[in-house]
Amino acid sequence: MDLQLSDDQRALRSGMRDLLGAVFDREALRAAVERGGAVDRGLWRELGAAGLFALRLPEEAGGVGLGLPEAVLLFEEAGRALLPGPLVATHLAAGAVEGAAEGEAVVTVAEGGGRPVAHLAEADAVLVRPGVRAGPGASAGSGGLTGLGVLTGEALAASVAEAGPVRSLDPLTPLHRAEGLAGAVTGLVGAATGLSGAAMELARAAAGLARGSEAYPGAFRDHGALLTAAEQLGSATRTTEMAGQHARAREQFGAPIGSFQAVKHLCADMLARTEPARSALYAAALTADPVEIAAAKLLADEAAVRNARDCLQIHGGMGFTWEADVHLHLKRAWLRASRWLTAAEAEEILAAALGPSSGPVLPLYSGSAASG
Repeated sequence: MDLQLSDDQRALRSGMRDLLGAVFDREALRAAVERGGAVDRGLWRELGAAGLFALRLPEEAGGVGLGLPEAVLLFEEAGRALLPGPLVATHLAAGAVEGAAEGEAVVTVAEGGGRPVAHLAEADAVLVRPGVRAGPGASAGSGGLTGLGVLTGEALAASVAEAGPVRSLDPLTPLHRAEGLAGAVTGLVGAATGLSGAAMELARAAAGLARGSEAYPGAFRDHGALLTAAEQLGSATRTTEMAGQHARAREQFGAPIGSFQAVKHLCADMLARTEPARSALYAAALTADPVEIAAAKLLADEAAVRNARDCLQIHGGMGFTWEADVHLHLKRAWLRASRWLTAAEAEEILAAALGPSSGPVLPLYSGSAASG
């Protein structure tokens, strides 16, 4: 298996990095922190126009026609830049909308009042609209999935309206609690008829998501976990770079702190976590195998969380300040580690794949990423 990137893939990744450097630089990041992580619709339109959400849709449907390996590269750059918003959920929802045939239900990501109405897991709110077919322009992600706010069902609308804000660990990820959303979504899913396979899977995921469950069904869980792992890898790569830059620039006792053995070991450990996670992620993107995806998510979560902690250690007290970005990477890494596929769930998948005849199984990654 050749895991080397092609010239086209390198150009795609470079283009995404350039785009984010232009539309989401450090000033935009700080502005996002100050407004509490609310989605910037202008930025969302830029991402849609660039094809982030339509990347894996066929060209005849207005998409780009690429695959999971290319999506992983773009989401890696998004994680590197700490790009906020329900990126993975919207990317997956775009495919579900395109998969719905004429007259079938489609799935939308709903927002309201200029801010997400409910960040439950990763989507703002995943809702089902029976009997409505979105046009190619909407499904392609060129803005169609960024502002769809069509709610059907009075119970669902009331549940979302009653959603109350709760404290979020990550200032770039607003959280809202909607107590009645689980029953409303479940009822709406049950009432919907003619769902396509993709739309039904995402609708069922919405019901589980509203109950607080991470048990997403089938390919949605796998692809969601893979793309989230890509974001984690991007964050791990960035914190490794930040640690190295600070270690070279910061001086103590007349010498750069990077010349001290303890700091060298921290930086080396960060790189030693990042590169195996990268290999596992790229391999899983090629095979789309659920077991390999579980391994990639496990390694990427560990790299993102532990690298951010080590980067914070190298920065010292300044890493905790609002002027620094280190703590933002750590907080986001903690949240991503609990999304789509947790460490415990990934370990169960890997243990089951080894089979009962393989003898006792030692976890690849013991404990939750949040405590790592």
